[in-house]
Amino acid sequence: MAGIRKLADAETGFEMCRSKLAEVLEKLMKAELIRLGWSLEKIHDLRKLLGELEVRHSGLTAALRPLVTGYADIYFMSRYPGFDLEDPDWPALRQDVSALRSILEKLKARLTPPGGTEP
Repeated sequence: MAGIRKLADAETGFEMCRSKLAEVLEKLMKAELIRLGWSLEKIHDLRKLLGELEVRHSGLTAALRPLVTGYADIYFMSRYPGFDLEDPDWPALRQDVSALRSILEKLKARLTPPGGTEP
């Protein structure tokens, strides 16, 4: 996240930053799902992962939903260049970085430390 934030602050590598944010979003959702008892699956569909979180009544769902809406198609666009014709929106990207950092902190607070009790 720190690297993505630095690149976003320098306004360098917009598409790479978006692609990496989509990966971070996927990993955060999988971590929350595993915490809720989900068995890890090889899946990259952010919408499906969000649906799994909704079924399990995750408290992170509301914060994740707008990010999933914005990043669900990133994997497709990164594999097939030319579909994203919009100009880079650096302020929006920086907001997304901030939102993901906030969700990450919430998730960290929910995890049980090794040998400890759940917070």
